[in-house]
Amino acid sequence: MVQRLLPRLMAALLAGLCIAPAAQAGLFDDEEARARVNALRNEMGSRLDKLEASARAQLELANQIEQLKTEIARLRGENEVLSNDLANAIKRQKDFYVDLDNRLRKLETPAASTEAPAAAPVAAVDPAAESRDYEAALTQLRGGKYKDAAGSFIAFTKAYPNSSFLPNAHFWAASALYQQKDNIGAAEHYGKVASQWPDDSRAPDALLGLASTQQARNDNVGATRSLEKLISRYPSSSAAQIARQRLKK
Repeated sequence: MVQRLLPRLMAALLAGLCIAPAAQAGLFDDEEARARVNALRNEMGSRLDKLEASARAQLELANQIEQLKTEIARLRGENEVLSNDLANAIKRQKDFYVDLDNRLRKLETPAASTEAPAAAPVAAVDPAAESRDYEAALTQLRGGKYKDAAGSFIAFTKAYPNSSFLPNAHFWAASALYQQKDNIGAAEHYGKVASQWPDDSRAPDALLGLASTQQARNDNVGATRSLEKLISRYPSSSAAQIARQRLKK
């Protein structure tokens, strides 16, 4: 009996030994596959993270570019506004000087008529022609015709040497010459106003203009002296305030 069962047991044992390696091999194959799947999953996750980070960076860069475009457009708009404001300020300043000159002319006209008896024996002057010539020169200056205005004001000073408008005529002649960069000619007329009519309302501005012509010719020593003289003679004038600022530079 035992002898009959023994061969069967041996056969079953051998069969079991053959099946066990196959099952173990299958188990190992499943674990390796899982490991590979996990590795691929991790690699794909890493790539997706990198792609997402790159996309965010590109989006942020695009937003920054749009912000810069908006800022540039805003700055251009502000620049146009400032340029327009500057042009208007220059025009207002020119109109202010012309209006101031007209007011001074009206104030000085009674003085001229009061002094007429003393001046009559010297020369017969047509007041209408004097006023017309002076106004014509002012119109040229107002229109930016600096060359014509300078010639007209200089001609006025020669034609009407006793005119009450003489300080103004020299001052505006200097201003017109300065606009043409004729600093020597401008300095001559500015200097006449400052030296011959030191009590005139134009005298402080004349000294300031003289300093400007000297600076334009790189005569820094002369410009400093003119500015110091301006501050000393007319300390409370608006021209003196500008002179102090220039001396600080």
